[in-house]
Amino acid sequence: MSERDGSGSAQQAGNHHRRSTDNLLEQLQEAQSRFFRDFMDNATPAQNADMVGMYQTLMQQLMQNPEQLVQQQARYTQAQFQLWLNWVSQQAGQESKPFIEPDGSDRRFAAPEWSTYPVFDYLKQSYLLAARFTSDVVSQSALDDETKKRMTFYTKQFVDAWSPSNFFATNPEALKAAIDSNGETLSNGLRNFLRDLEQGRISMTDESRFEVGRNLAITPGAVVFKNDLFELIQYTPTTETVNERPLLIVPPCINKYYILDLQPENSFVKYSVDQGNTVFLISWRNVPPELGKATWDDYIEDGVCKALDAVQKITGAKQMNALGFCIGGALLSCTLAVEKARKKDRVASMTLLTTMLEYTDVGEIGIYLDEKFVSSKEAELKGGKVMDGRELATTFASLRANDLIWFFVVNNYLKGKTPDAFDLLYWNSDSTNLPGCMYAWYLRNTYWEDNLVKPGKVEICGTKLDLGQINLPTYILATREDHIVPWHTAYGSLRHLSGDMTFVLAASGHIAGVINPVSKNKRNYWIGGPQEGAAHDWLAGAESRPGSWWSNWAEWLKGRAGKQIPAPAVLGDKAHPPIEAAPGSYVRVRIV
Repeated sequence: MSERDGSGSAQQAGNHHRRSTDNLLEQLQEAQSRFFRDFMDNATPAQNADMVGMYQTLMQQLMQNPEQLVQQQARYTQAQFQLWLNWVSQQAGQESKPFIEPDGSDRRFAAPEWSTYPVFDYLKQSYLLAARFTSDVVSQSALDDETKKRMTFYTKQFVDAWSPSNFFATNPEALKAAIDSNGETLSNGLRNFLRDLEQGRISMTDESRFEVGRNLAITPGAVVFKNDLFELIQYTPTTETVNERPLLIVPPCINKYYILDLQPENSFVKYSVDQGNTVFLISWRNVPPELGKATWDDYIEDGVCKALDAVQKITGAKQMNALGFCIGGALLSCTLAVEKARKKDRVASMTLLTTMLEYTDVGEIGIYLDEKFVSSKEAELKGGKVMDGRELATTFASLRANDLIWFFVVNNYLKGKTPDAFDLLYWNSDSTNLPGCMYAWYLRNTYWEDNLVKPGKVEICGTKLDLGQINLPTYILATREDHIVPWHTAYGSLRHLSGDMTFVLAASGHIAGVINPVSKNKRNYWIGGPQEGAAHDWLAGAESRPGSWWSNWAEWLKGRAGKQIPAPAVLGDKAHPPIEAAPGSYVRVRIV
């Protein structure tokens, strides 16, 4: 073969490689465009008309005060011009400090490529200026407080979506990775996108690394009762003696229960068993279409009440302790109010973890809620249609879009990476469907009308609901950075319950603040503030303690758990023999 032939072959190979890379890039860009279209069309479809109306109102308000808008635009133009001058000076070899820098918690621009490459440094700062200007236009407008709050949220959604970090052509990290890998990251990103498109959700973790029953939800136990709504799991004791009063855990039905039983080192269930408790737990069903007409009353009567019956019959205990997490806490509280109305007294204490009973301030999720939205959901679901868990998951993820949506878009698709293995994010992606009738009732009577704390306002299972009749020792845990259950709203539960109450505030958020094992000795919690005043008064007078709240709760529960008795030799009883080993069948059913 001649040298010329060899050169021609190399050139042909190079041309072929470039065509392949160009083709991959075109496919990835088309996939990215498709993702953006789907995100903008489907992220909050019920709010589209509302958003348009609010932006029209904003424009009308701005036109009534054009001087303010002109001043804002002039300041923005001047800032952009100064940024341009700084950039030109840098190209001439002069040093200059960044004109604007991202917030310290903003990890979108943390990589050195955003600062070492002048073009992308300029692009980053120009975007940050535009984002600040857009935010200022809304915050300095004369809109009423509620409209301004909603406008601020929607504006941030759009501003975050159009960050240069979210696009391949304007993300220096993605470009560098593609060059360094000879286009391999492009093909990986396209493959990741097509996989996620097929499964209908963004991959947040390497799901091949986890399996329920293999390395998640593996605390030994057995299903000892089962009906259409739930399976009841009894866990195998690990101590020779146990507390006389068993513990029933009511997890949220919006998610799978195993957030409380991830892996042995961070399992709240295992910790509770190791503390000498006979632990029972409700594993809610990922409801099929035929259960779409199940109601809130059904979740009380055929759910929590049936679990109480089974626990009492299996253990023979006159009383038990009960714990509810998030919406599980609301279900438990409603159940105990019904029990009081029925003159039953089989629960000795109640624990509420990140639970709202009053809904005066529901946090950022309230942005999505108004009468129009609630009514539309009622109309959509009243026939018994199942509420798709993926819609709920997307809604909650949108509250932290940069962390729970765009980070994974960039990482998975633009950089072609496989997400890290993280058990909590695996659980977060394992959504559950809810009965439409139950969800519609819950939406109106809690988030919209705040009826649970209005004595006699709603009837549940044939009784007028009055949470004030729950006269029990109650341990209430909130988390300081919770964006789903704001801690000061959880604090409001003190006003609506009776009995001796202990309020504890843990560091971190809705999940990380709850799942904080004692063995890791991380974070801190606050306890002991005055309960007579407002939430901020309580915090001002509270004591900060290092480590996990788990140990404090365990000590609190021990004082209400009765005497020590021999641990049960078998699980269940003759009327409730073990059906199958934990974690059971219901928790394994995933949304397809």
